[in-house]
Amino acid sequence: MRYFVTGATGFIGRRLVKALLARRGSTVYFLVRPGSEGKIADLLKTWGTTKARAISISGDLTAKKLGVGADDIKLLKSQKIDAVYHLAAVYDLSADEESQIRVNVEGTRNMVEFAKAIEAGHVHHVSSIAAAGLYEGVFREDMFDEAEGLDHPYFMTKHESEKIVRKECKLPWTVYRPAAVVGDSRTGEMDKIDGPYYFFKLIQRMRQILPPWFPSVGLEGGRINIVPVDFVVAALDHISHAKIDTRGKCYHLVDPMGYRVGDVLDIIGRAAHAPKMNVFVNAALLGFIPKSVKKGLMALAPVRRIRSAVMKDLGLPEDILQMVNYPTRFDRRETDAALKGSGIECPNLHDYAWRLWDYWERHLDPDLFIDRSLKGTVGGKVVLVTGGSSGIGLAAAIKFAEAGAVTVICARGEDKLADAVKEIRAAAGKDAKVFAYSVDIADEAGCKVFLDMLEAEHGGVDFLINNAGRSIRRAIENSYDRFHDFQRTMDLNYFGCLRVTMGLLPGMVKKRKGHVVNISSIGVLTNAPRFSAYVASKAALDAWTRCASSEYADTGITFTTINMPLVRTPMIAPTKIYQNVPTLSPEEAAEMIAQACIAKPVRIATRLGITGELLHAAAPRIAQIVMNTSFRMFPDSDAAKGEKGGRPQLSPEAMAMQQMMRGIHF
Repeated sequence: MRYFVTGATGFIGRRLVKALLARRGSTVYFLVRPGSEGKIADLLKTWGTTKARAISISGDLTAKKLGVGADDIKLLKSQKIDAVYHLAAVYDLSADEESQIRVNVEGTRNMVEFAKAIEAGHVHHVSSIAAAGLYEGVFREDMFDEAEGLDHPYFMTKHESEKIVRKECKLPWTVYRPAAVVGDSRTGEMDKIDGPYYFFKLIQRMRQILPPWFPSVGLEGGRINIVPVDFVVAALDHISHAKIDTRGKCYHLVDPMGYRVGDVLDIIGRAAHAPKMNVFVNAALLGFIPKSVKKGLMALAPVRRIRSAVMKDLGLPEDILQMVNYPTRFDRRETDAALKGSGIECPNLHDYAWRLWDYWERHLDPDLFIDRSLKGTVGGKVVLVTGGSSGIGLAAAIKFAEAGAVTVICARGEDKLADAVKEIRAAAGKDAKVFAYSVDIADEAGCKVFLDMLEAEHGGVDFLINNAGRSIRRAIENSYDRFHDFQRTMDLNYFGCLRVTMGLLPGMVKKRKGHVVNISSIGVLTNAPRFSAYVASKAALDAWTRCASSEYADTGITFTTINMPLVRTPMIAPTKIYQNVPTLSPEEAAEMIAQACIAKPVRIATRLGITGELLHAAAPRIAQIVMNTSFRMFPDSDAAKGEKGGRPQLSPEAMAMQQMMRGIHF
């Protein structure tokens, strides 16, 4: 037999062609869009055949007579095509209405004209249960005009395309209405996210957040009918060749079970080892909410944005919630009669759900296609690291340069900057794009010159790492006459960071993208004594960042605060007490900064810091006693006491470690 197939490159079409080619002496002609000839070799390999039996015909579904040339139409007419299988269509709820009309409706009309032109023996039109719209009740195979609720473009175009076959096709025709098609029941293979797959990300999120034994609330709704692709192809192939009269008939290729939405979610959830849904809330209850109330809520910008953010995060199309209360069930007595004795049955979802989940998680999960490497995040982007000549800043700059970023570092000392550039290029390669600028960001005039130069030379920055800072460990009682210590600390840690950030924000707003990483301290969470100047300056920066992140939430600009624990830098080397305290290496601290740029979380904090914060929130008196005890145990730093010159040696990270480790155990 000789066949012509549209949509042969699609998910169902590829498998149907293979089934048709398995029939002895068969030849399949299939429609290929101009420019897609490169797919033919892979298709032939998949089908295990040659060009002699699977012959491509160039054409366009949206053109008259499928855009097939006169010579090819003459050839196909001479070959006496026994059957045309029409599978090409848009199977996507989120597709725009114009494209669905062009492909589903006009494409079907073009197919009917084409089939008439080549004088095909039979037209097999693969429609969808969506042709029934949102019919209330049981939709039989002999029903069509009774469809209702066709407002959605997908329902409307599937109904209209089937109408064209019924009303305009003068050749013998048969219609098939598959349910929502999922992956192969034997392998789980699927080619795109559609139908129930939209809920897989939600189930995955539940599994990540909650343990499997945790009772959860499921969503109950209408019935959803899903079928594996292997059943659809086997049934379509068998019925279209059965020795029965199929002319003018319709067959529902559906699962006779017809699970409820809640049942499907629970079955997939079990396959994913997600928490069991013990209680179900009927989504129909939402119907009792007056439309005026719903409309009023959606008129509120915060409600719309939160809903949009949740839907986007879960990968759910805007219209999917309309399907939760899907009201239609499908009779399949004609299909049962046609399949009787063939051994072709729709498998039970319980038996193959795990294969669907496994294949999705290995091959289709959208997270698999997100480049979470630092190179993918900052490659070719401009990254500014303040305080980048040593310690954490230098380690971070090396990482960015190795990842292919245009790395800009700034600090006060020119000699140290020159050495830093050499070290960065030694690690990242001599061709690494590294720029160093000597500037004191605590100086308003000098900082402005620096920012203007950044804009002129680099077009602003894409990532800003506010790492520059100073610290001093001195008790307040020893600071009564040293108010300038608080001023100097605030000038750099708070006002200096603000000068840089606010100077670069206008450029980020203009580009509608940018990320700011502020290196804060664990001391902000633990409220370490003797670090009042340092902690206050970092706390001020944290508070400003929280306000800014809210203000800029709709501009594409994001902020991350890292409450950094103690890091082994040259600054702490002379302090022997730190030798007995757990610390991070500069490279580990730089990795935290890298992750802040990749994932862009609101905050990164260690368990120790969070524990300290919770202790202060839940039992502030106890926290004060613990902190006061450590305050009495450890003196001011040598630099703070004036015994040694130079830069202060200690930071609140160590104090937090000491207090938590020695004062209280969890």
